[in-house]
Amino acid sequence: MEEEIRKEFMEMIKLLEEGKLQEFKQKATECPPVDIAEGLEEIEDEGRVLRVFRMLPKDISSDVFSYMTSEQQQLIAESATNAELKALVDDMFMDDTVDFLEEMPANVVKKVLQNADEGTRKTINQFLNYPENSAGSVMTAEYVGLKKNMTVEQAFDYIRKYGVDKETIYTCYVMDEKRRLEGVVTVKDLLMNDYAALMGDIMDPHVIKAYTTEDQEKVVETFNEYNLLSLPVVDGEDRLVGIITVDDVMDVMEQEATEDFE
Repeated sequence: MEEEIRKEFMEMIKLLEEGKLQEFKQKATECPPVDIAEGLEEIEDEGRVLRVFRMLPKDISSDVFSYMTSEQQQLIAESATNAELKALVDDMFMDDTVDFLEEMPANVVKKVLQNADEGTRKTINQFLNYPENSAGSVMTAEYVGLKKNMTVEQAFDYIRKYGVDKETIYTCYVMDEKRRLEGVVTVKDLLMNDYAALMGDIMDPHVIKAYTTEDQEKVVETFNEYNLLSLPVVDGEDRLVGIITVDDVMDVMEQEATEDFE
């Protein structure tokens, strides 16, 4: 941890210990979540880690959690109330939730699944059952999926309503009524077309995609070959089930490099 970041983190902790809660929360909001996670990693007192994490503003705690070590994630998950754990998982991106659960003992996985709503629980179980190192195991379920009979105006309304929870909104994927992937449109495409234009008419039908069982190394090659920002992932019947973002690919490359080094 760089000295300047460490100093800023310690100043933040001092504010909390002096009871200056509002100033602590303001400082935490200004500090990148990855830096807070690294700072927490250096605290050996588990009770202190819990106190700091619990006082973080709710809108950044899930981001901080996703960057924490699996040991500290387990500590927080085991000590959290059911309501706290549900709120944490609801705010996390699905791929971060799956990455976290893959490192957890059975009791933590059970606790998370018991407190997730039915739809989230079903998606988590689906992700956990994909083969290790497959496209399905590294994808995220947070994508913008549009129907081919939507107009540009309807597409913008949909993005405004649901886009805040998606990993990327620049690239949107177009599906038929059975969720089969048919094309891709970008926000630029939407901006350049009339509000009444249909997705099916303006989409690019030539979509580069991956299958859930495809090896993650092949996915990395596809990203590099086509210089992609995201890649749709489909099942055996061509139904869209998730996307892989460039961030996910960077994580895979780092993992592969570590394994090669070892």
